[in-house]
Amino acid sequence: MQTDERLCLALWFPFLACERMQATMEPISDRSPEAGAPEPFALVARVGNALRLAAVDMLAVKQGLTTGMTLADARARCPTLVTRPADPVADAQALDRLLEAMRHFTPMVALDAPDGLILDISGCGHLFGGPKALAQQARAMAGYASRHAFGPNAMAARALARHGGGDVAALPVAALELDDGALAALRRAGLRSIGDLSQRPMGMIAARFGEQAVTRLRQILGEAPSPIAPRRPSAPIRAEARFPEPIARTEDVMDVIEDLLNQAARQMEARKLGGRRFVIRLLRSDGARQGLAIETGQPVRDPAAVLRLLRERIDTMADPLDPGFGFDAVLLAVPRAEPLAERQQAMDGEAQVAEDGIVALVDRLGIRLGPDNVRRLQPCDRHLPEGAQRLIPATQSRQQPWPTAQDRPPRPLLLFDPPQPVAVIAGVPDGPPQRFRWRDRLHEVRLAEGPERIAAEWWRRRDGHQPGGAGKTRDYYRIEDSDGRRYWMFRHGLFGEETDIVWYLHGLFA
Repeated sequence: MQTDERLCLALWFPFLACERMQATMEPISDRSPEAGAPEPFALVARVGNALRLAAVDMLAVKQGLTTGMTLADARARCPTLVTRPADPVADAQALDRLLEAMRHFTPMVALDAPDGLILDISGCGHLFGGPKALAQQARAMAGYASRHAFGPNAMAARALARHGGGDVAALPVAALELDDGALAALRRAGLRSIGDLSQRPMGMIAARFGEQAVTRLRQILGEAPSPIAPRRPSAPIRAEARFPEPIARTEDVMDVIEDLLNQAARQMEARKLGGRRFVIRLLRSDGARQGLAIETGQPVRDPAAVLRLLRERIDTMADPLDPGFGFDAVLLAVPRAEPLAERQQAMDGEAQVAEDGIVALVDRLGIRLGPDNVRRLQPCDRHLPEGAQRLIPATQSRQQPWPTAQDRPPRPLLLFDPPQPVAVIAGVPDGPPQRFRWRDRLHEVRLAEGPERIAAEWWRRRDGHQPGGAGKTRDYYRIEDSDGRRYWMFRHGLFGEETDIVWYLHGLFA
């Protein structure tokens, strides 16, 4: 191909949604250890009143499963099918990340939602060893199963990638991606391929099968324009100051940084963003460079707050800023930014002040102790209480609401992990306890509320930890003893199904 001709590369990730979900899942061990072989996997979404397959993996395709099939039909055909709820938002974010990665090869990258990308690589192939080598590098960088194809325009490349074949004329009429009625009409007329259709007069095709069929046919054949809409990269958030004469005083440098932070704040405000990482570069007149970097727990664009953190960082540095013969320039960059919407404050402002104070405290502790040494709890979507939260670095956490009492019954402030065994005397086998012994002390039960039945997720490990493993169903009770103390206890196992029924104390209420 001539390098001055237009050349498009289509990348298709047919199993993107399933592979993304499988990468985030814990190992599935429901099957016997000797079974070992992977099982068909699919994502499920509710369409109307039915659950249907939204995406399937390669093993499911080999079992004859297709998207749009009802879950009941799919399980009848493949009883070992493993499913998860579909997450279109996460899939779109994964495709966005792939788009950003493909900018390594060309700035002309466009989404081909929901599972593809179109790259205009005209004039770029020789930089990577040719178009074929570029395509192989792009597929390896993506990390997902993919197919690719080249074409003189976006529609031709897309059709070849998704419907196979090395020649446009050999493509099936399904490459036009018309509605089912139009495709059935084309097949009834004996038109099986793009080549068959291209030999017919365009007027006849439009009259019988619609204008859309003609438009897409001409685009695939290159007779009509097939533009792409590349996503433009966001301009980096930066500010800089250069001086005719070097400056040496630390306070002068901080004044300059404050001015740069104000410039960056105006840029972020226009985009409704807040910075999570701020990087300062100080260029000395002798060519040396010094750097400062801070990270915040939440998006922020208040220059005063960032300046306080920078001063904290300077105070904690073993080697303070050495201006030498002075600084010629100061550069500010915000490489990490997240959406930050305007918030309406309460009339008294107390709640907002308290929240901002906690965020500021977390940031200051992170500066002094290190960002990985300050952690906070983040809720997890797990059934078992001991797994419903996890500790992560505070700077990596996102604002996520905790389940409230309206979502579920109240939880104790203190949880034991693992739960502590207790000896219980109950009036009836499946009833609440009447008295229990914990830590060699007998407690008389005055009030009991429950049960609240909690079971482990069926797709996770069945053995769990010991004692109080995750495999059996738990019946939780909120207990109050004669002294007014409140406990959270559960019966591990169901009567009639289990022979070994054990009680555990899992938490204490305030």
